[in-house]
Amino acid sequence: MSDINQLRNRIDEITIEMIKMLKMRTDISKEIGEIKKNIGKGVTDETREDNLRTKVITLCNELNFDESIATKFLNFLLNESIKVQSDNKQTHLSIFLKAKSMEREGKKIIHMEVGEPDFSPPQIVKKALEEVFDKGFLKYGNAKGLPSFRDALAKYSSDKFGVTVTQDNIIVSPGARFSIFTTITTLLNPGDELIIIEPAWPAYKECALNSGIKVRTITTTLEGKWEPAIEQIQKVINANTKMIILNYPNNPTGKILPEKLQDEIVNVAIKNNIYILSDEIYSQYAFKKWKSILCYNYDKSIVTQSFSKSHAMTGFRIGYAIASPEIIEKLSKLEALCLTNVSEPIQYIAMKALEADVSNNTNTVQTRLNVLIEKAREMNLDFVTPDGAMYLFARVNQEGFNGVQFANNLLEKGLAVAPGEGFGEFKSFIRISACQNEKILMEGMNILSNMMRDKQ
Repeated sequence: MSDINQLRNRIDEITIEMIKMLKMRTDISKEIGEIKKNIGKGVTDETREDNLRTKVITLCNELNFDESIATKFLNFLLNESIKVQSDNKQTHLSIFLKAKSMEREGKKIIHMEVGEPDFSPPQIVKKALEEVFDKGFLKYGNAKGLPSFRDALAKYSSDKFGVTVTQDNIIVSPGARFSIFTTITTLLNPGDELIIIEPAWPAYKECALNSGIKVRTITTTLEGKWEPAIEQIQKVINANTKMIILNYPNNPTGKILPEKLQDEIVNVAIKNNIYILSDEIYSQYAFKKWKSILCYNYDKSIVTQSFSKSHAMTGFRIGYAIASPEIIEKLSKLEALCLTNVSEPIQYIAMKALEADVSNNTNTVQTRLNVLIEKAREMNLDFVTPDGAMYLFARVNQEGFNGVQFANNLLEKGLAVAPGEGFGEFKSFIRISACQNEKILMEGMNILSNMMRDKQ
């Protein structure tokens, strides 16, 4: 026992030293974060991370140590650095909350920072709200969702996407965001890596970071029409890569990938046996040919959908995921732990909403986007005309432009827009939402135009 006690004591000493070194490393990361903030540099530096990763792998070879253990530990360290350097980072949500606070104080704000349609849900939703009590949908239920609702979703998805979906492929969630969170948390382990193509909705990265998952970023450009090169994706895949997230039509750019490029990305995922998490919440707002990931029949794909955008039901918090029964079973265990089940009354209302024709919503948003596009061209903003979704992601060509500062100054003028920084390293960009009526949009764009002129 003396030998084992000595070894245990040695392990304890090493652990304590590691904690001390982790504290030193965290303090240095905070200092670096402050310097980055002062010089306007982004938090994540993929090139530097790759260089450090190469050094770690080389050292593992020299020490004859398991590379996967070392790189997972490295991913933990890198994530901790990102966390301490990302404090107070402003996104569309922080602008939205600040705008709401100003409204409570009596300030009029035009909301062009969030994707919340101003039109009402279908009339059938109002009727369903009135009848849900008498229908008896008031009890605890299945964590995967009401069987009748899942059947309806399966039929709806099968018809819409031209694939075969059954209720065993469906899990209902309180908004698509929760399906994204449960997918990342359930299917991936701390130290695993997932690939995100930016610009991207910030919740993907935040969910991963809070789950101990390392994000590998693929950065696209306006000049490249927001299309990733297949070589970019292939380059970052390694033994720890477990998932790639796709979001088309894209938030914030409205991009729809060319079918050939999407096929290539899916083939890379299949070849490397990694999950595809496809957020297709904006599929109702595809203004050109678009192909669901469901069409590939890949058993490691997970598609998320929601009623928030398609049916203008943001406050109802109802969405769903489509995947293999094996994946759905895993997701349901976490959902049962966290929620018991999604509200039965809301599920019933959403089920009735499936009967509504919401095609006019698509036309409404496209018309509003056209208003934004015309005005943005007059203002000499740089952008790629969106293929779908409900946003214009535009670059402001002014020297030293800072989207966060600009967005906060705009609030004082009565307009809320989303700073590009929330979607990646896009400080010179802003995201403008087309969710208000044409008159309000024009009023907002005039405020934006005046603010830009004042800044020149």
